[in-house]
Amino acid sequence: MNSETQLVTEIAQELIRCDSVTPNEGGALTALGNRLEAAGFGVERIMFSDDKTPDVDNLFATIGTGGPHFVFAGHTDVVPPGASQDWTFGPFEGHVDAGLLYGRGAVDMKGGVAAFAAAAISFLKERPMPMEGRISFLITGDEEGPAINGTRKLLEWAEVQGHRFDGCIVGEPTNPKQIGDAIKVGRRGSLSGTIVVSGVQGHAAYPHLADNPIPKLVTVLSALNGMVLDAGNDRFQPSNLEIVTVDVGNTAFNVIPARAVARFNIRFNDEWTLEALKERVSETVVSAAVGVDARVSLEFKRDASESFLTRDSRLIETLSKAVADETGRSPELSTGGGTSDARFIKNYCPVVEFGLVGQTMHKIDENVPLADLVQLEAIYLRFLQRYFSA
Repeated sequence: MNSETQLVTEIAQELIRCDSVTPNEGGALTALGNRLEAAGFGVERIMFSDDKTPDVDNLFATIGTGGPHFVFAGHTDVVPPGASQDWTFGPFEGHVDAGLLYGRGAVDMKGGVAAFAAAAISFLKERPMPMEGRISFLITGDEEGPAINGTRKLLEWAEVQGHRFDGCIVGEPTNPKQIGDAIKVGRRGSLSGTIVVSGVQGHAAYPHLADNPIPKLVTVLSALNGMVLDAGNDRFQPSNLEIVTVDVGNTAFNVIPARAVARFNIRFNDEWTLEALKERVSETVVSAAVGVDARVSLEFKRDASESFLTRDSRLIETLSKAVADETGRSPELSTGGGTSDARFIKNYCPVVEFGLVGQTMHKIDENVPLADLVQLEAIYLRFLQRYFSA
């Protein structure tokens, strides 16, 4: 491996070898902090706590003075690996085989964080110090978990400390098939809810002595499922509602249950505000419930997020040109996919997402080609060169 390949690979391996399943830090932030500190960054570790959620360790690092102030954002926590024996190589070994780096987080998103760090380190080697402008890292250990003690609170803390950001890249694995396919310039919002229909438990042979909540819940869900929210627009695909679970907790064949529960999730575009969508859902549920004389409760999950669209031309065009320079491809400006911590960052500065190819994220044998790591690092480096020369 040449020195360029070696640096990004070494950092990625270091991070993968840390068992940092949410909420455990597992040494990943320490390893990253050591790398950044050695390159001249000031590094701070901030722990956040909240009722009924685990404490989470976070990292903020910065270098330079004045503006512009650019921030790389991401996470070093990972989802559980599943059964280790199902992996070709151990999920926390960081093993390289046939040009692929294996391990939990290789794609989502320790590989992206490694490319951030390697690019910033390389960039600083070519700049006179003290650097004009600022580069920061905002890295959480809570992206794959409740997302309560992570990026949202870290942003609040940074603002209190006087940090004002001019642009941000989140390094989530946003490319569908190859590096350079897409830059995420926005996200649909997300709204989740729980519907409970209450009845009266009884014997299945004596239904007149009971009140079966299941048919009533089916009617309510049918009304929800039949809603046409919108047709989408030139910025976003149509909003969609998905019923994700139905449960009555009943294992007996001769018992009518006392309650039936369903949960749903809506991914919505900018045709809707969060409050308007909640009102539409509530009206639909209440109307259907009244029609079948159902006792219904509806509770929306508190982690709902609005849709957003980034329009900052400097950020988008600089990254697009860097991608084209390194890959020869013009990336699509996309708003598809799920949510990320960009939903919090958008309230503080323009933000886009660009990272590795996401095909193996969260899977057994998650892996990333070393060539992709090198290419992503080169794109980030090219971006920094352009951004700070503008």
